[in-house]
Amino acid sequence: MADEKQKHLVFSILEFLQTSVNNGTIKQDDSEGVEVAIQCIGEAFGVDLNDAAQAKAYSTKPATLVSIFDVFVNAQKKLGNKTAAATSPASSASSTPAAPASIPKSAEPTAEQKKNAEDLKVAGNRKVNEKEYAEAIRLYGEAIVLNPKNAVYYANRAAAYSQMGDHQNAITDSLKAAEVDPSYSKAYSRLGHAYFSVGKYNEAVTAYEKGLALEPNNATMKSSLATARTKARDNEVTPSARSGGAGAGAGGMPAGFPDLSALGGGAGGMPDLASMMANPALMNMAQQMMQSGALNSLMSNPAMQQMAQRMMAGGDRPNIEEMMRDPQIAEAARGLMGGMGGAPPQQPPRGDDESK
Repeated sequence: MADEKQKHLVFSILEFLQTSVNNGTIKQDDSEGVEVAIQCIGEAFGVDLNDAAQAKAYSTKPATLVSIFDVFVNAQKKLGNKTAAATSPASSASSTPAAPASIPKSAEPTAEQKKNAEDLKVAGNRKVNEKEYAEAIRLYGEAIVLNPKNAVYYANRAAAYSQMGDHQNAITDSLKAAEVDPSYSKAYSRLGHAYFSVGKYNEAVTAYEKGLALEPNNATMKSSLATARTKARDNEVTPSARSGGAGAGAGGMPAGFPDLSALGGGAGGMPDLASMMANPALMNMAQQMMQSGALNSLMSNPAMQQMAQRMMAGGDRPNIEEMMRDPQIAEAARGLMGGMGGAPPQQPPRGDDESK
């Protein structure tokens, strides 16, 4: 039975192999064999990349196996240079002990580490411009390993995460950038964009305000702050709406959203799909939703995807009223109504995606 330390190592190896398959490092003809190897190695050591608990326990992200190995190689090079210097005639005469090979995390990065980190950042910026965001994230991560005291690397990686729709990791990196350098305004700009994208409008307002305090003339942040403030006000639920009174639709749904209870009950209490398909008004509504792209927007919401998975697995039918308390789903619902002739949904503010 593998111990915890071995599982840490195996998990990193499997992550490296899976990333190599996904980003095209491994040729497509060879990818099937590697995926089989991933499965076999995982089973042998009791490690599963898809297990959320194991990912939390064993993953080394944001560091990668490659970046960790680079640090080891650089340390070995430094150790080799110091060993050679210690055995030379000049150094043998000196009584000064050699510096330790390992560098404490609190120590200042060397000039060489800073240069290598900058080169990685430049390469990451180039990948962002080429829209290869996963590769950019990897490069920024390696720059962070070499020089974790540069807020720009975290902020740039946050922007790349946002471009991929991974706003939670963007929030984490933006917060870290602000921690490393509280005077770096882009950290707050990207934090505001990420918060806005997950429906945390009040937090977005606070982030943009902090950014503007550092950069008062930033027009993008001013516009984004105004949008976030509007959304924060619109998102406030009044007591009457919370109790299903004025301002709320049937069953606690947003105002203007169709009353799904009118569709009739089918098996398990779900709407009668046969009746729906025979209803010309509903079919017309469905066509409008698909043509406008509103249906795709709603189904890309993680909560809606989870609901669909539970339904297909034979789980309980969803509590629509409870779901509509989720700001993202409520916003998507308003977007649907906009696609059917109602008020169009408000777009999120444009993120400051320029890499520095």
